[in-house]
Amino acid sequence: MGFGMLGGMFFFWIILIVLAVFVVRGLFQSNSPANDNRNRDQLSAREILEQRYARGEITQDQFLQMRKDL
Repeated sequence: MGFGMLGGMFFFWIILIVLAVFVVRGLFQSNSPANDNRNRDQLSAREILEQRYARGEITQDQFLQMRKDL
């Protein structure tokens, strides 16, 4: 068992560990974009108001007053 065999096993384990780290990071990062999307998906107050008016939750007078208040 010379240096070639020992060096080969060393690089094999290093590569295996690096791959394992990338796999674990990939698994946990698949959940993190959901957190980023939550920040991007947050609507402004005006957009929420417009959606409520479009769904018929508030009247036109309420919509206009609330929009004026914003």
